Amino acid sequence: MQKLNKTKLIEQLLALFDEEQVSASAADQADLRLRIGRAIDIAMANTQEVDSRRVTILLSDLRGFTSVAERHSALEMVAALNRYFERMIEIIVRHGGTIDKFMGDAIMVLFGAPVAREDHVEQALACAIEMQMAMDDINRQNKTHGMAALYMGIGINSGEVVAGHLGSALHSEYTVIGNQVNLASRVAAHSLRGQILLSENTYLLARDFIETGDINEVKVKGKKGSVRIYELRSITKPRSLTAPRRELRKSPRVDIVDMPLKFQLLSGNSVLQQEHLGQIVDISYGGMRIASPVPIEPFCDIKIALSLSMPGSDLSEIYAKVLRVSPAGASYECSVEFTYIDAKASLAIKGFVDSMVEANRC
Repeated sequence: MQKLNKTKLIEQLLALFDEEQVSASAADQADLRLRIGRAIDIAMANTQEVDSRRVTILLSDLRGFTSVAERHSALEMVAALNRYFERMIEIIVRHGGTIDKFMGDAIMVLFGAPVAREDHVEQALACAIEMQMAMDDINRQNKTHGMAALYMGIGINSGEVVAGHLGSALHSEYTVIGNQVNLASRVAAHSLRGQILLSENTYLLARDFIETGDINEVKVKGKKGSVRIYELRSITKPRSLTAPRRELRKSPRVDIVDMPLKFQLLSGNSVLQQEHLGQIVDISYGGMRIASPVPIEPFCDIKIALSLSMPGSDLSEIYAKVLRVSPAGASYECSVEFTYIDAKASLAIKGFVDSMVEANRC
């Protein structure tokens, strides 16, 4: 743990800005300048010292929460969030985590700060698996209140951060800043429903006591090259735990010919008004590949409306995350995974996929 003075802190903030703005759009650069400027103002006003330390950062985020919120009152959603947060907080505290902040339905947790601990990686991974295990019970409770299932994605990264109380005499709070925080956020953005993804930093620290599944190389903002991320399957330290598998992510996939769909892009939690007409290339229980007439940024969210030409199966409320995008002639081929789909639509898609599988076997 290394003490930092204000000058050193400001130097690190400016270096962070230089790295982040490389791949940012003009609008993102303006927002980044504002955020870095506020952080520098806070650092200058703060009389407390900060330090540099190694931590593990866990970021969790609910998938499809926005679409569920559209169907329930604000009071019902507050109650649902409180049920979710109450369970998650209990698990986090039990594993020695410190909640840095809540961001809507997202939670940022620190292991190894403010109190340093040697087992910050082990505790973070055990905490993540138990959080995913708890989602089954949370969804059982939500079902009794007439709510659709919620799914959570988790991203974990380990590294050196600047930690300390930032603020003024009127208000200050303990937090961490630095490139490793941003990387944790990027890893979390790539996690699908039910997934726990690890950065390579965390994987290298934990590889002797974990089992991983898929390995993926992705490009992330603020990084010039690719970043390797690993799906966590199980751990043997501090005890044996296995992450639950969301079976909808593994299902038969069938090719489709000439089936249109409409989709809209999301900006934050808002659905943009413009509709785009695409084509389904193939479909499974939990996702599809589509041909889009417009380029779509990987890992953005879309709202889909389609019909499977089955009685009563007009599916106007499917939300999905775009995973990969590649040029395909005059269009763009996009792989998407559903982040929210109601029970009726889910059954209709499963029935359609199963019927296509049977037809192809004949």
